[in-house]
Amino acid sequence: MIHRHSGYVLIDHLLEVPLDHADPGGEQIPLFAREIVAESRAHDGLPWLLYLQGGPGHRAPRGLPAWVERAAREYRVVLLDQRGTGRSHPLTRQTLADVPDPAARLRLFRADAIVRDAELVRARITGGRPWSVLGQSFGGFCATTYLSFFPDGLNEVIITGGLPSLTATADDVYRAAYPRVLEHNERFFARYPGDEELALRVAEVLRKEDVRLPSGEPLTVRRFQTAGMGFGTHAEFDDLHYLLEEAFAGPSTLSEVFLRRIEAKISFAEHPLYALLHEPIYAQGTATRWAAERVRAEFPEFDGSAPFRFTGEMIYPWLFEEDAALAPLRPAAKALAAHTDWPALYDPAALAHNTVPVVAAIYTHDMYVDTDMSLETAAHIPNLRPWLTPDHAHDALRATPTVLTHLLTLLHS
Repeated sequence: MIHRHSGYVLIDHLLEVPLDHADPGGEQIPLFAREIVAESRAHDGLPWLLYLQGGPGHRAPRGLPAWVERAAREYRVVLLDQRGTGRSHPLTRQTLADVPDPAARLRLFRADAIVRDAELVRARITGGRPWSVLGQSFGGFCATTYLSFFPDGLNEVIITGGLPSLTATADDVYRAAYPRVLEHNERFFARYPGDEELALRVAEVLRKEDVRLPSGEPLTVRRFQTAGMGFGTHAEFDDLHYLLEEAFAGPSTLSEVFLRRIEAKISFAEHPLYALLHEPIYAQGTATRWAAERVRAEFPEFDGSAPFRFTGEMIYPWLFEEDAALAPLRPAAKALAAHTDWPALYDPAALAHNTVPVVAAIYTHDMYVDTDMSLETAAHIPNLRPWLTPDHAHDALRATPTVLTHLLTLLHS
């Protein structure tokens, strides 16, 4: 299907790919991608640029983000709904309800399968021509997997806030992440000093009363703390502040406005795959065993008492009890946490001989991806030019098109 919008041509592509790439003749699943090109250049022989979204478990962006308009000046942009998201065989409590072994299916939805899907898309829509890849956050993890196993399919790679460690375990990742989350708490409360008392007042109400969200789910202290998951993004400090300033309808009564907004912020109803696969994206040959929950015990600052601190990008086993969208998926999540036979996602030996041009934005204040780990990986991969900057948050690609402009200039200079 072809659409035209605001001077751009949008072409929808729908194809089938193997559920299990090790069994290409077995079950097939749908895969959706949207091609975008400036209408004035629709007949030009432009190079191709595949965008890999952050997540895991988030669909590709809809509409025309500013960075897409910028990229479409030079490329045919392909926005891929990664398997399990959007229109690419979405995995939710509804679609997994009749699956005999949901965990076994979910194990086929990591970066290794995503890049194999991408190779089939490339063969289908580019005629086999190599393309460029832009990976944001988890999409950068996928791009690194792509570099490891299919470098012949790549002209160049651009990574924004997503250059992963090649060897870190989930425990390593979270042990490094909790101090960064504490730093972001300090920045948040420094910007809004009164919010520390407000957040603690909310927590005290939740400790004393059985508070229910509009959905009927319990709002516990530990679940309220997860409202800090977005602290590393451009606008989240302000958003959470505006939520907290309307938290109370009385001295000890939480307002209906607050309860509705906090429910929208902390629910995984729209992206359950994120919760299911967040720890497995770090698993290579070993079980994660709920790493974020275990490592949290090493940081008593997050016990929910004074001084109150929000948690960050961590998934906990009790979320699969307290979030109604996740509760039916609890057995699958438990099985994934115990699974040990995870295949490798990166090939350090292959990456050490990389010849594909790569640029990577590494944000020194990134809450989600550890700077030191990213720099270690950058030093391991030849032909990779890092851009280390303190001036942007994790979602800078979305926040300002100047980030992509800078990286393209660095890539082609």
